[in-house]
Amino acid sequence: MRRSTLVSAAKWALAGFLASQAAVVAAAVGVNLWRRRVRPHRARFPRTAPMELPLGDTTATVYTYGEDVYEDMLAAIRGARRRVLFESFIFKDDQVGREFKRALIEAADRGVEVFVIYDGFANLVVPRSFFDFPPDVSVLRYPAFRPGVLLLNVRKSGRDHRKILTVDGEIGFVGGYNVGSLYATEWRDTHLRVSGPATWELENAFVDFWNMNRGEHQPRLDHIGQTDWDARLRVHRNVPEQLIYPIRAMLLEAIDRSKDRVLFTQAYFIPDRELLKVLVDAAGRGVDVNVLVPEASNHVMADWMARGQYMALLRGGVRLWLYQGAMVHAKTATVDGKWSTVGTANVDRLSLTGNYEINVEIFDEGVAKHLEEVFANDLTNARELTLEEWRNRPFAAKFGALFLAPWRPFL
Repeated sequence: MRRSTLVSAAKWALAGFLASQAAVVAAAVGVNLWRRRVRPHRARFPRTAPMELPLGDTTATVYTYGEDVYEDMLAAIRGARRRVLFESFIFKDDQVGREFKRALIEAADRGVEVFVIYDGFANLVVPRSFFDFPPDVSVLRYPAFRPGVLLLNVRKSGRDHRKILTVDGEIGFVGGYNVGSLYATEWRDTHLRVSGPATWELENAFVDFWNMNRGEHQPRLDHIGQTDWDARLRVHRNVPEQLIYPIRAMLLEAIDRSKDRVLFTQAYFIPDRELLKVLVDAAGRGVDVNVLVPEASNHVMADWMARGQYMALLRGGVRLWLYQGAMVHAKTATVDGKWSTVGTANVDRLSLTGNYEINVEIFDEGVAKHLEEVFANDLTNARELTLEEWRNRPFAAKFGALFLAPWRPFL
């Protein structure tokens, strides 16, 4: 009798706890929607012009404004002679999305091989008819749902969060920008273009994903381009199907080597225990560790999860900067003015041990210097969050972050 009573009480306690968490989530979402309606983002922010930087036989170009990168991506597609490989996590049916679709179709019409990949789950709100292309455009829809998830098979759980474009094995683009009108002018993001032999790295990543996930009647892709090795640039790919997650290891190694300064720009910053420790350890040995995040992102629950880590970061000497008035969606980092990364992976569980992601790792002082200048420019639109301010935040904010902490490993 006593045991059954205890089991019943435990069940009711768990149900109450989950119901309370649901209430906290509902309240947070509701308040966020109200705030956005009353105080919408002004979507004005400092811009850094595209900068071409030599990298051996490759030229790297850094973009921080959507219209700039879309213009050059479309120009590359329109100038394609042999093959276009296009992959986007989100591909909106709006003015920008339709312009990309037209350019891809026109390329196929003039005899260019065109391959398109998009994520089914991320585009559930986009009409399926938008992804109807002519037969000479090969389209792969990464499934919104994979049955293996029900069996808790982590190999089947990741989304295709990558954003890649390569043209003729000569020009490649990668970074945080999805394709849509919102991102063209209202979001601060970072993308990278490579022109030259390093394009092969991005093309190889697309080809491997396509061949792994294509349907029976879809063509198999062969590699084109060069396979020259350049130690200054490497591409790292998370491949959940093979339980390969090198991006997290790359970040841990780079921070662990830091001696002077570490600069992170992140849309959703929810470091796991090891990443948090290596950042705090770096700050503890005198490294100037700075992390720039949106004060209010487009995902309120990600914000709440991130805030649960702020106290440990601030106490450990990490400086936190809150981007104002616009969504910063970039995924970049630099270390000691020598090492950099630009890519698609956020610092959270979904990106680092869940999704298909791709990041470029660059060992070059010129690229690092430019990304540091971009960071400094972004700080003109940010405010520093101090330890004193965070300690004195309202009780409701402290309670909400603490109450939702058990969900952090899932984000």
